[in-house]
Amino acid sequence: MLTADDLLAGSALTHEVELPPGSPTGAVTIRPLTVRDVQRIAHAARDDRELAAGLMIQQALVEPTLTVDQAGRLPAGLARFLVDRINELSGIDTPRDRLGELVQTPLAKACFVLADEFGWTPEEVSTMTVGQILMYVEMAGRSSEVA
Repeated sequence: MLTADDLLAGSALTHEVELPPGSPTGAVTIRPLTVRDVQRIAHAARDDRELAAGLMIQQALVEPTLTVDQAGRLPAGLARFLVDRINELSGIDTPRDRLGELVQTPLAKACFVLADEFGWTPEEVSTMTVGQILMYVEMAGRSSEVA
């Protein structure tokens, strides 16, 4: 059985991503967004998709680091590419306009399900990536179907 530390370790993993043709030649290092990151981004950006994208890039980009203003000045195609890779790495595969909806209700409920099912605290769950949370909620659902 995995421990909370095992699960939380996934949020610290970084991944090197080669930039697409037409962008500067090279790679960047990104990390997955945690539930806490996504909640902060959704709260700060509200309905501003461009600000949300800039915040996502700023939070997930490990190397090189960028300010939110710098992230907002990236070419649109490069920003979209980075947001798509960040979403993929973080386990977020829903349309961007549903990000706030994803965070508010289902993830809040997921925190309680995981706390109940696995004995984790909301603080432990909030440091997990969205992909990790969705995977464990699925596991909890399947174990209750078997029982």
